[in-house]
Amino acid sequence: MHEDANGDARRATGQVTPSGADQEFLALERELTVLLRRARANQGEMAREVHPDLESSAYGLLIRLDELGGQRATELAAYIGVGKATMSRQLRALEELGLIAREPDPADGRAWLVTLTDEGRGRVGTVREARRARYVSQLAHWDRREVAELARLLHELNGVMER
Repeated sequence: MHEDANGDARRATGQVTPSGADQEFLALERELTVLLRRARANQGEMAREVHPDLESSAYGLLIRLDELGGQRATELAAYIGVGKATMSRQLRALEELGLIAREPDPADGRAWLVTLTDEGRGRVGTVREARRARYVSQLAHWDRREVAELARLLHELNGVMER
């Protein structure tokens, strides 16, 4: 670490732009912007593959239900980061498409769990398998340890971003 004339501590190896920003963090911001733009486009594509009338934003709900099973609407809203009204609207649309169902919560008879229907599970499974196969094909030249390291780092980044 060293300090510049203004007393600003910087890592000795970090290059600073004229605006004072670290090159590494500018590069990170640039790459995350590209990744997120592509992820939004891919999410819309995957949603349409599940069902032509499925909203892009609802795809994440289906993935969450596929991975964890039944969830309360409030848990889903908190995970996705939306309000109750938005969640209710999305769940109603998914129910109308036949992709989810609501069941009484065995732990609390007053509450409901949202689950994938067999149709929803099958459609989501097909899309996820196709996506996984695409990753395998696109990253075939990567060492599997690199893929695992990327997944680990993204998991760590997601954890930091949740806080």
